[in-house]
Amino acid sequence: MGIKRFNPTTNGLRHAALVDFAELTKHTPEKSLLEPLRKSGGRNNYGRVTSRRKGGGHKRMYRLIDFKRNRIDDPAVVLGIEYDPNRTCRIALIQYQSDKTKSYILAPVETRVGDMVVSTNSEDVEIQAGNAMPLTRIPLGTLVHNIELKPGTGGKIARSAGAYAQLVAKEGAVAHLKMPSSELRIVPSACRATIGQLSNPEHGTQSIGKAGRNRWKGKRPVSRGVVRNPVDHPHGGGEGKAPQGNPHPVSPWGKKTKGLKTRSPRKYSNKFIVKRRTK
Repeated sequence: MGIKRFNPTTNGLRHAALVDFAELTKHTPEKSLLEPLRKSGGRNNYGRVTSRRKGGGHKRMYRLIDFKRNRIDDPAVVLGIEYDPNRTCRIALIQYQSDKTKSYILAPVETRVGDMVVSTNSEDVEIQAGNAMPLTRIPLGTLVHNIELKPGTGGKIARSAGAYAQLVAKEGAVAHLKMPSSELRIVPSACRATIGQLSNPEHGTQSIGKAGRNRWKGKRPVSRGVVRNPVDHPHGGGEGKAPQGNPHPVSPWGKKTKGLKTRSPRKYSNKFIVKRRTK
């Protein structure tokens, strides 16, 4: 794993710094674990745009990922590390020893081809990257990912490139986790988590080099509010190159857009947050 730079033979490559994919060992996805992925263009079931600036993008197939890891005490061998166009971390193809069934899981940094991984409730299993178990079985200070919020629902937390949470305390039926955002949160101790930090930690240091690479991802261009007409944005209008004129930058609908707290003070999950990420 590392960042690859290019000779400036074109303007698009001049400032590009991309991941080198050196950790990939398998380049053809498992056909039995693929599903078609239809694009919405940011539109809901009424055909109205609810998420702006989405469209186009390269054709993809969805990889079926096992977030639940509910095959208990059934060891599996890692067959390969693959690229997944639908997420930032790498995925690992595993094969269970009992019936030779194949499955995809999120690949930790330390996982290599030939490693054995298992999902267990036992205390006898080694604490190694890729093994999944309840938080009650995991030692304090361990880095974990793919963490459940409710037992049996599948991992929801820390699933992107390089992400991890740290188990900092256990107290009765709950465990205290330090989240990737530095927030301290409690989850039930019966929730399952996978050991280790997720792969591709260099993802955040990339420089895409050209706007076309965002178009491949389905991201459409954004025009600033100050260059629009007054009918389209509160910052628009004016003669020539005019400033926004608004003492507080706002969204197209007049809501403050920098620093406004949008989380509801009555949100149900507030009781699970021990320490907020903001002071």
